[in-house]
Amino acid sequence: MFFLLKSRRDHVIPEFHSSFTELFETLEADLAAKGKAGFGDPSDQAAFNFLARSLYGVNPADTKLGLDGPKLVGKWVVFQIGPLLLLGLPKLVEELVIHTFRLPAFLVKEDYKRLYDFFYSSSGAVLDEAERMGISREEACHNLLFATCFNSFGGMKIFFPNMVKWIGRAGAKLHTELAREIRSAVRDAGGKVTMAAMEQMPLMKSAVYEALRIEPPVPQQYGKAKRDLVIESHDAAYEVKEGEMMFGYQPFATKDPRIFERAEEFVADRFVGEEGEALLRHVLWSNGPETESPTLGNKQCAGKDFVVLVSRLLLVELFLRYDSFEIEVGTSALGASVTVTSLKRATF
Repeated sequence: MFFLLKSRRDHVIPEFHSSFTELFETLEADLAAKGKAGFGDPSDQAAFNFLARSLYGVNPADTKLGLDGPKLVGKWVVFQIGPLLLLGLPKLVEELVIHTFRLPAFLVKEDYKRLYDFFYSSSGAVLDEAERMGISREEACHNLLFATCFNSFGGMKIFFPNMVKWIGRAGAKLHTELAREIRSAVRDAGGKVTMAAMEQMPLMKSAVYEALRIEPPVPQQYGKAKRDLVIESHDAAYEVKEGEMMFGYQPFATKDPRIFERAEEFVADRFVGEEGEALLRHVLWSNGPETESPTLGNKQCAGKDFVVLVSRLLLVELFLRYDSFEIEVGTSALGASVTVTSLKRATF
């Protein structure tokens, strides 16, 4: 995976711009035709196209996969995380159908095979590198598919609508501040979106972290204790024995009112400045403090920096193109259901 990221690093920002420009054009066309535009499906298509084009140099629409990628991945992911999903069915039905028994794999076998064939045919150089490392091409392809579709696409599918929800609800004042900051930094960078330019956007960076804080995309974690340990809260300590199963619910920590003022509110500039940046150690969306990095010895998300990068890119592209936007929000099994009701094109 790191060989893949290194070899394709120069394509990430340009292909994000290309893919999400197509998203915005779709939203604008739907708004013109119907007065509103669903964000979820076009965002999923843009995310899948971006990952395929940037990491593998292939446009899915030009292959046998066509535009079916997001639908196939979505169905397959449901089978992976079924035990955690709430589909809105009667509670007894949900418990018996998806929370108690393993869903049969044959129901998604053909869908998975189509995805596997797409990645196998698109990953020649990466599969060559895998063989040099002693990994079979088949095993490597399964890993590439999982990392791209479950980890990367799955995270974008959940988090992008959630972030747009919080930014949209925050209103025009925040939108204007973000647009000014983003456009100024891009102008100073010669009109190009670069990682260096994004480092000069403290409000934008804070807004992304705040969205990750208030609604972590994967709020639940499970794990067995590898040794006896003591877990401490503000007020108490709990003994955990080796082998015991633990369940963690991140919002208990990320919305802790003793750590965060107005913990239940979306405060876009929460992490701006020295004091704000000091709070980042309490942002735990990646299964570890934002100020720490993944290692072989912890369970932190190995792609945490990539997630932050693409989330920043979404806000940058959004406010380079628009001054403000308005939304309606519903619920879905995976994150928020967002409908765009207004897009105000950039005027300054």
